[in-house]
Amino acid sequence: MHEGKRKVKNIQFGMPTLIENRTLQDNVELCRSLGLKFIELNMNFPEYQVDRLEQVDLLIDTAENAGIYYTIHLDENLNIADFNPLVTDAYLETVRRSIEVAKKLLPLRDKHGNPDHPLTLNMHMNHGIFITLPDRKVQMYDRDFDTYMASFARFRSLCEEWIADSDVMIAVENTDGFRDYEKKAIGYLLESPKFGMTWDIGHSKATGEKDVPFVLENQDRLIHFHIHDGSEKPPRNHLALGDGEIDLGERIALAGKRNARCVLETKTIDALKTSVSWLKEKEILGEAGIFFKDKSQLS
Repeated sequence: MHEGKRKVKNIQFGMPTLIENRTLQDNVELCRSLGLKFIELNMNFPEYQVDRLEQVDLLIDTAENAGIYYTIHLDENLNIADFNPLVTDAYLETVRRSIEVAKKLLPLRDKHGNPDHPLTLNMHMNHGIFITLPDRKVQMYDRDFDTYMASFARFRSLCEEWIADSDVMIAVENTDGFRDYEKKAIGYLLESPKFGMTWDIGHSKATGEKDVPFVLENQDRLIHFHIHDGSEKPPRNHLALGDGEIDLGERIALAGKRNARCVLETKTIDALKTSVSWLKEKEILGEAGIFFKDKSQLS
């Protein structure tokens, strides 16, 4: 190892599902060619709906040939607190079946990833609807907070039952700023060992870092990062690493301290390639592991 550098064995970089790639094989081949370790399968895409993910043999065979594994990004519309129980039950069933898929993908993680990292299902918080009054907007989940929290109590209990003793966790991601009622719900979820947090550093930057205090208060529960560059003015994210204003070294160092998995969440192939090149240039991503030039970053 070079003087003044410290190897971190546990952090791994992967890629998102990219819209330019029409097939699973396209994504897998790109992941392999860039030397990344995993793909986050995005359930917003029609080709990665739960019934398609349940074709687990195809997922495993394709990944085995490339020496990679998968994580899962749940549908961004996921709303387990919808006031319509038919809607809520459909989303809960989607989560249940997705957890079953994740359990079956664990051997891939064990073989090609790091068994010390739980296999994650990433989820967004659904803000719900709001009613516009002459002088303000009223969030319905805030207005009916007890009903909202009852839904999360049910969700947490069911997820604990479905995950059981498997090494699967659900990671709650920041997007455009957590509402106060959402922070309370997330705090409740984080009381369970089956839940953790994803820090999307680009979303965080584009919203003026408003979620940073809450994230750092709960940094011991960070298990997953979405890494991309961004700016505050104008608000932009999903930029290639090096194309924005984020202190990437600081954020990646925290991911290393937390032994968190990192998705290079750009939206284009070119931006992903640029980001991988940036990591290699900075000697953060290497053939034998992950490096940081400054040991103090990881102290």
